Amino acid sequence: MDRLEQLLRNLRDRCPELELRTEEPMSRHTTFRIGGPAALMALPRTVGEAKAAVRAAWELEIRPFFLGNGSNLLVPDEGYRGFVVKLCGLDQIQEVNRRLWAESGISLARLAWAALGRGLAGLEFAHGIPGSLGGGVMMNAGAYGGELSQVVTAVTYLDGEGNEHTIPAAGCEFGYRSSIFARHPDWLILKAEFSLPQGEAEEIRAKIEELARRRSEKQPLEYPSAGSMFKRPTGHFAAALIDQCGLKGVCVGGAQVSEKHAGFVVNRGGATCADVLELVERVKARVLAETGVALEMEVKVLR
Repeated sequence: MDRLEQLLRNLRDRCPELELRTEEPMSRHTTFRIGGPAALMALPRTVGEAKAAVRAAWELEIRPFFLGNGSNLLVPDEGYRGFVVKLCGLDQIQEVNRRLWAESGISLARLAWAALGRGLAGLEFAHGIPGSLGGGVMMNAGAYGGELSQVVTAVTYLDGEGNEHTIPAAGCEFGYRSSIFARHPDWLILKAEFSLPQGEAEEIRAKIEELARRRSEKQPLEYPSAGSMFKRPTGHFAAALIDQCGLKGVCVGGAQVSEKHAGFVVNRGGATCADVLELVERVKARVLAETGVALEMEVKVLR
């Protein structure tokens, strides 16, 4: 019996309510709609189930991969022969001492609406980011001048030995699309605390709707993608460089540099991971040759 089979048996014994799937297609769980099967996936609905799944894995020296909404992620066509813990079931929100706490699996869109419903401002920028809170905290997600580091005040997580900690934002080492959690992929973000000022509900709603309109006009939301494909190079904008090199609309198989926004690679239908990676390499090579700027992928590849 291999370790994943042992983990499956252990979890069925310890957590009979925990949803477990074997050979689960990752294309169902990524915004790119690309990816082969995960050998084993757990879908906890409570923090307790998530902790149990992770600790059982660590007992067998298996490192789980933590999955939120599946944005900013590209999964190989052959799949992932490991253990995936999908956290979207962890989506509870509560107010404690006038601070908002949210579990890591909640989508950033739902979190922004929840803040609006409480008359809290400051999360309008997050509404259109197609990810979950955990992934957003890990990469300090941002858009339209806002970043989670501006509103997060504390984060609770499990470390690589199964111990729970809560640290203030100052300890999260937030930077541009980075944090201490990005450097410790074995740490499981459980929830985050926010400090949000009171605002006028109609003003908050109007800002959310305005940013949604701008995003719809500029981004290729009609096709599956993983979001912005490249990090912003110092002193430049990746999309402008790619456009300058005449690469809009270039295809490899079903993958295409978006004709609407050159910073996106979209799945026009049937795209494979191999298609996307080949297209990315072509783009990087052309941009480097013509502009001298080395592009770096923002989207992570699951290995």
